[in-house]
This record gives sequence, C-alpha cells and structure tokens, in this order.
Amino acid sequence: MTYNLDENWIANDINSIPDFIIGGSMKSGTTTLHQILAGHPNVFIPEKEIRFFDTDNILQHPNFHSFNPKNQKWSDTIQGNELKKAWKWYQNLYEDQKTMLKGEDSTSYLASEIAADRISRQNKKIKLIFLLRQPTLRAYSQYYHMLRRDSAMWSFEDTLKFNPYSVLYRSLYKTQLEYYYSLFPEDQIKVILFEDLIKNPKCVIKDLSIFLNLDYAQFPDEIFDMHANKAKLPRFPRLQLHKNKIIGNLSPRYINKSQSKSKQLITEKVFEKFFNRINPKINKKAPRINPSTKEYLDKFFYRELNGIDELTGLNIMKRWFDK
Repeated sequence: MTYNLDENWIANDINSIPDFIIGGSMKSGTTTLHQILAGHPNVFIPEKEIRFFDTDNILQHPNFHSFNPKNQKWSDTIQGNELKKAWKWYQNLYEDQKTMLKGEDSTSYLASEIAADRISRQNKKIKLIFLLRQPTLRAYSQYYHMLRRDSAMWSFEDTLKFNPYSVLYRSLYKTQLEYYYSLFPEDQIKVILFEDLIKNPKCVIKDLSIFLNLDYAQFPDEIFDMHANKAKLPRFPRLQLHKNKIIGNLSPRYINKSQSKSKQLITEKVFEKFFNRINPKINKKAPRINPSTKEYLDKFFYRELNGIDELTGLNIMKRWFDK
C-alpha cells in the first residue's frame, strides 16, 4: 500500500530534521528512554511527542480530525499550504540545534505504514529505535492509559470483546517491524526490549550509544535512576468508566461547535473540576491482570509474533512466553 508520498513530504534541509527517531511502541518505556537520551549534553529531543510523519493517519490519530456539520466537510490541515506550514514548524524545532544529535519521540510510528514510508524517503539516513514490551502486558498498560484519558468505556475484558483493535493493534510488532525492515537497512534499526531497559538501563544505553555514535561517558550517572511517565490512575476506576461512557454518549453536545469556544471551555472545565474532586487521579499501580485473560492473550500473541526472533536477531519469544 502506498500513501501521499509526493515531493512535499521530503524535507528541503536535512540539517533541520532528526538524526534518530524513537518510534514506539506505546507504553514500552519510550518516555524513559527519551529522558535518558535528552540528559546527554550532545543530544536534543523536543520535550513532547511530535507525530509529524503520520499526523494525517486517522487510524492512529482520530482526535486530530474533525467534521464540520455546517459545511459537511472534514478538516484537512496537512496538504497544500498547510503542509508547508507544518514543515516549517517541524524544522524550526531543530533550527538552532544543528551541532547536536537531534531526535524525535513519536510512539505511533511503529504501527504506522504512512510514517514508515515518509521517513524512508528523506534524504538522510535517520536511525530508528523501537522498544518492545511483552505484548499482553503492554496492551493492559495501554488500557489504563485509555481509562485515565477518558477513552475506555468498558472493563479490559469487555474492551477485548467490543473493541479489541484499540488495545491489541500496537502489540502486533512482527508485522509492523517487517514493513520497516522492507524499507530500511538493518543497520538503521535498533530494537530494544522494555524489560532490558528497566532491568539494566546502563547496559542498554551503552549499546545504544554505539548505534547512535554517542559518547556514553558523558551521560550523568543519576539519569539512570529515573523511570519517567509513572502513571496516575483514578481512585475509583469503575466510576471513571461511568464518566467516560457519559462523555462518549454526549460528546456531540458536550463539545458543540455551534457554541462559542469560551462557553465550551467553561462547560468542560466545570464538569472536569467537579468530577476530579470526587475521583482524583492518584499514584497507584494498576491491579494485576486476570490470569485467564493473560493466558488467553498470550496464546493469541504467540501465534501472531512467531518469527520475530529471526526478524530481529533477538531472543524474544522465550522470554515473553512460557512455552
């Protein structure tokens, strides 16, 4: 499958695009890796995820798009002059960092063929870093991310019944990596296991420093003691699910484009402030996954990921699955 790959998607200045990209997967330690690399004095990474190369992929970013009921048209902000503006914004992020090793962090890229195609067409050998996590546990972690972000409306088990794509797709690493390996030489791709990053970050970063041509000795020692992006969860998860259902059912009215922007914001802020008082997000761990659910999903992913060891050259399957 090919996408909009015209010349407008190719940077006109290779010095103002990243040298490496942390491309996912979601909930697999990408934020932690981002913070470690950003601690190196010769590395620059924008603070937040960029998601530039697949911003018009509605499967990855449905919230980036909107439908106007008045003129019956969808927003289209990434073509023509808008694409030129987007490129200017993107390259301006790196404009004053030309002597640094420049990076980007966008967790949607691994699962996005659009991003793979566009990155591969740049006139620069951009190095790609992908973190993989035990697929069932990654999906379970994503579910709780969705819960606190108001998009989960059912229990994890019911989500698997009614909308499995939403939590399982980002764990289909083998198919996703195969596409990247078809476009990039192996020496431009680095696969890291989440479990290794958490257990022995210094060893992982030493190896990654060779891949990126970084001086490992310049990393500050304290940077390896951090674990970024620790999750806060609602005090009462079931109450959060009820709230998410209400918002989901009322969303066309809750976010009503016919209202003034200030009125929308006031309505939303009042509701959120009231709800957050009775159900605040606090520091706590998610409950353990149901053992039978884990067994069920492990069987599914064992079939789907068979062959990933040969693809990556890593011993992954034996570590993730008790087979």
